[in-house]
Amino acid sequence: MKSYREAGSTAEGPFSTVVTPESAGWGYSGLRVLELDGTETVGTGDAEALVLPLSGSCTVSVDGQTFELAGRTGVFDAVTDFAYLPRDAEATITGTGRFALPSAKTRKRLPARYGPASGVPTELRGAGNCSRQVNNYCLPHTFEADQLLVCEVLTPGGNWSSYPPHKHDEAREGESELEEIYYFEVARDGMAYQRVYGTAERPIDVLAEVRSGDVVLIPHGWHGPSMAAPGYDLYYLNVMAGPGQERAWLICDDPAHGWVRGLWESQDTDPRLPFGGAR
Repeated sequence: MKSYREAGSTAEGPFSTVVTPESAGWGYSGLRVLELDGTETVGTGDAEALVLPLSGSCTVSVDGQTFELAGRTGVFDAVTDFAYLPRDAEATITGTGRFALPSAKTRKRLPARYGPASGVPTELRGAGNCSRQVNNYCLPHTFEADQLLVCEVLTPGGNWSSYPPHKHDEAREGESELEEIYYFEVARDGMAYQRVYGTAERPIDVLAEVRSGDVVLIPHGWHGPSMAAPGYDLYYLNVMAGPGQERAWLICDDPAHGWVRGLWESQDTDPRLPFGGAR
């Protein structure tokens, strides 16, 4: 599997990014990024999905309902509202902007729904130069879905996130088996860095310089840190799904680095957080 996918390398038609389970070489997680100025009809097939504005606004018509998404001007400006699309649906999206469609294969069909921005829990995680903001759109405790897990992480320039390195590739007590997609945007056309590494039994070795529109696929292994270069705020969208019957996001720290969490007790949260005034 090629874990790093450069911006534009997976483009298809109106989609600047297309990752399917088939193209990723795994079973469940997918992502399309729609570049829209007008109207586009998209099918969900055997997957549930979100329409999540990265920039701009739109209307989403699906299953006889129409949702007005106010959206946002950009990923660093605000939390956004979103729409949930069930499997076996056709959705008509009308508007202008860039819209993420994270997805997960599922056997269950849930109703189409609207997710208001006011209902998206935002948390500040870590401290010091490991401070970051997490917007929890579609997790077990925030929004109902069958398999899909979606959040976004915003990291001020010079900080590290997805740290200490962690994994979720085994179904066992305290850990769930999940494939993960990282989709990146970097302020000011800057760059950042993403690390992924494995074990002798399950090798993977990625150290990628990432820019806006790039994607890193994580089938297994320890992932982190995500390093924001000084002066360049970093955004990434996380899309996760897996084979487990229980929809859960349970992680295991790399035991060589988990001690780092103890440093945060004596450090303050980065005062540049939260982005966009979120609380």
